[in-house]
Amino acid sequence: MTPVAHRTIEIDGLDLFYREAGPPDAPAVLLPHGYPCSSFQFRHLLPALGDRWHLLAPDLPGFGLSDTPAEPLTFVDYGDWLGRFADAVGLGRFALYLHDYGSQFGFRLALGAPERVAALVIQNGDIYEDELGPKYEWLKRFWADPTPAGREQLAANVAEAGFRDEFVGELPPHLAERVTPDLWKLHWALMDTPARRAHVVALFEDQATTLADFPAQQAYLREHRPPALIAWGPHDGYMPEGAARAYLRDLPDAELHLLDAGHWALETSLDEIVALMRDFLGRVWT
Repeated sequence: MTPVAHRTIEIDGLDLFYREAGPPDAPAVLLPHGYPCSSFQFRHLLPALGDRWHLLAPDLPGFGLSDTPAEPLTFVDYGDWLGRFADAVGLGRFALYLHDYGSQFGFRLALGAPERVAALVIQNGDIYEDELGPKYEWLKRFWADPTPAGREQLAANVAEAGFRDEFVGELPPHLAERVTPDLWKLHWALMDTPARRAHVVALFEDQATTLADFPAQQAYLREHRPPALIAWGPHDGYMPEGAARAYLRDLPDAELHLLDAGHWALETSLDEIVALMRDFLGRVWT
């Protein structure tokens, strides 16, 4: 297992924490995290792949161990931040791991600089509105009618119980027991400040803008045809199996693997994902 370094870099006056593994001159893999997590979600993946690849996983502003911005950021802002991080650490081309909110941040980076993206690893990151799962219903109701009562519901979800549901909500018992409570305990402790809670509620609201970006993201896939591995956990109320298969509309040559896993598949299917990534990246990004 390759050692993982824990570092901080200043970008635009904010300190960003990040995890890094592997030789700096090896092919790079950029790993933006999802909500309500941080680079902690990649804590086991980095040492498992660092012998052959240079992996970097930042805590984006307002998450994990990074600084919190003075004003809430939008999804567009986060895509810009991810690009500034990649520039600051000297990345040229890289493979992108696309998961949860990190898929939207990563796609924005890819749309702006498609020549930098060598490959995609897509793990429960949705870009097909017709395949959004039932867990999106309360959000879609709010986006269609953003009332004060709806905003209160958004805020009520930013709580330890809400975080726990994000991590284990739809998992069958044999998988749920394998997900460490550190995920929701740690990330709730890191998120439980007035500024960060307000920041996340604003991000929930701004998520409505991502739906309008889906067609451009799908067009990017059709035009640029990046090599893609789809490793998906279908026990996911937000992004069920259909959300994974939808990628084949625009990337028919993508490799699709449905795992016995949920939204946070790295917690329950790490060995399987490591094996899939080693094989895939070994063929397309060495």
